Amino acid sequence: MSRRVVILGAGPAGLGAALGLAQRGFPVTVLERGDRVGGNAGSFEIDGIRVDYGSHRLHPATDPQIFEEIQELLGDDLLERPRHGRIHLLGRFLHFPLKPIDLLLRTPPRFALGVGRDLLGRLLPRRAPSRETFATVLERGLGPTICRDFYFPYARKIWGLEPSEIAVAQARRRVSAGSIGKLLRRLLPGAGQGAATTQGTFFYPRRGFGQIAEAYADAAQAAGATLHLGTTAQAVRRTATGTFEIDTEEGTIEADHVWSTIPNAVLARLFEPAPPNAVLEATKRLELRSMLLVYLVLETTRFTEYDAHYFPAADIPFSRLSEPRNYAALSEPSDRTILCAEFPCSREDALWSASDAELADTVRNGLARAGLPVEARVTRVVVRRLPAAYPIYRDGYEAPFEAIDTFLTGCDRLLTFGRQGLFAHDNTHHALAMARGATECLRDDGTFDEARWQAYRAVFETHVVED
Repeated sequence: MSRRVVILGAGPAGLGAALGLAQRGFPVTVLERGDRVGGNAGSFEIDGIRVDYGSHRLHPATDPQIFEEIQELLGDDLLERPRHGRIHLLGRFLHFPLKPIDLLLRTPPRFALGVGRDLLGRLLPRRAPSRETFATVLERGLGPTICRDFYFPYARKIWGLEPSEIAVAQARRRVSAGSIGKLLRRLLPGAGQGAATTQGTFFYPRRGFGQIAEAYADAAQAAGATLHLGTTAQAVRRTATGTFEIDTEEGTIEADHVWSTIPNAVLARLFEPAPPNAVLEATKRLELRSMLLVYLVLETTRFTEYDAHYFPAADIPFSRLSEPRNYAALSEPSDRTILCAEFPCSREDALWSASDAELADTVRNGLARAGLPVEARVTRVVVRRLPAAYPIYRDGYEAPFEAIDTFLTGCDRLLTFGRQGLFAHDNTHHALAMARGATECLRDDGTFDEARWQAYRAVFETHVVED
């Protein structure tokens, strides 16, 4: 029977699939080029404090079956925590998620008047744009004021593009409150149990977000899966019998199925013989946004009471600042805390090659401009560079994606899924949902239910990112 499965990538999608398949008795091997599991959803330790690769949460919107599985894996280490962040808007801090009382008392008057004017303007007829983009969809739904002062500056920072250059799909995938009406309904008490719960709380592992991936890895190995860390797939070949050979530094691994969660463009370039030129050209046109993470170790118990601060304005170069210990309400160690500043960027940007000291100064200067001066002694600076943080939906990205996806899906017993595999800006619970869907499509005899998988992919297209 065709049952041997090799999974590329040990992020949540790859590990979720490995666990599901191993529990059903499939021989599973996971190849991960990094030295730890979790990928961008992993954790590591700095001076006795576990930190994540940026800000991560497990949202209450998680599918109930997946949430139950995570609860079983983590037990009492899965904590329910209140959302307690702030957004820096026009020089003022507002609670994030937004609260009605905070909006009433602290919203800048110019912003409040502008939103009111936009609401009245919705009563007037408007001409439809000649071409829809992220910008036109959001302006029509949220109005010029919210777009001008919040969403558009944040979009430029996050994706490095003008809003008019971003595809319509980004508005659907990334902005869950796509109209003023939806936004206001999410703020009203009793607006619906699901919405209130999602906005008010989140779940977080006691030892950092990466504990989820680590628990999946441990369970998958206990069920019989094999995990190779520090192992990179260097080439993928089809044999005359229809099986696969995957070349690695350690040798060649044979498989009946290859399931990939690495970037789809990278996977296409691994094929031997090489794909058609049109596919190779398409791999150059799909863009991934990079991320710089700058960690400052401070000689103080706590910097602020908030878990995260959001900075949409262009004069502050980082998009978000998190304080990892606040996510799990840690009391120890009591003599230090850590800040993590997120800089969405390109590897061609000057920031990418800046020194640790220069980046630390950039964080400190930005916080001072926001009214949050770092007064405690900085005892250490740690920088992590993520070359492929999330996809960029530049207007017209669909054509190169379709070219690559058509080539890969045309290969029998090859499957791409997960955030990188499907070029999807999704949450961890979405990646785990993809893993569960994939494992359900592989029948016990090793055949794959393509029709069912396409139905799942249609569902994945409806995913909306939770902040």
